Amino acid sequence: METPLSFEHRFEPAARPGAPALLMLHGTGGNEDDLIPLGRMVAPGAALLSPRGKVLEHGMPRFFRRLAEGVFDEADLKARSHELADFVERAAQRYAFDPARVVAVGFSNGANIASAMMLLRPGCLAGAILLRPMVPFVPEKPPALAGRPVLVAAGRSDPVVAASQIEQLSELLASAGAEVTLHWSPGGHTLDRSDLTAAAAWWSAVGAGPARRGSAARGAAAKPRAK
Repeated sequence: METPLSFEHRFEPAARPGAPALLMLHGTGGNEDDLIPLGRMVAPGAALLSPRGKVLEHGMPRFFRRLAEGVFDEADLKARSHELADFVERAAQRYAFDPARVVAVGFSNGANIASAMMLLRPGCLAGAILLRPMVPFVPEKPPALAGRPVLVAAGRSDPVVAASQIEQLSELLASAGAEVTLHWSPGGHTLDRSDLTAAAAWWSAVGAGPARRGSAARGAAAKPRAK
């Protein structure tokens, strides 16, 4: 008898064996169904793993607790980031997708925990699409993210996330060796067509799903590329 996985989730298998998998991470108040259409649009044929956050804030699912708007419970964030990374590893065994080809796609709260996973468990993700993220925390020392492609998509009129947060996160990831592409849309905290177009173009540009690369890979820290 199989041991149940630790998150309520949806899984859609890849169109072909060995294809990459997207880890779809919803925003506050979302669920495991929210980002499935986005995943299908951005990466046709990829496997989709979409968990539901376990924390409830006024009845709305989230991936970790916060103390106030923009103020995270850092201890809870770190513990739940490790829990989510463990879930991905077990899901890869259950559903037979390549754990070295998992790319996170997170919106808002989901983008924040995806960023935290990269900072805490740099081996768990091959890259990330971070939609309206904030800096989850600043690590004591940079993780080893050499060569990992990351798209950071921000809104110039976002009332929730300041431009300084976007710039700090981009620099933080780039200083760890990630290959950061920064996309600015004219909108706010919700996604618009330019975000979706940028995400699809980024996916095509990184070869439809990167594999994790170790510290020997190319990718000395580089400045984020603006788009």
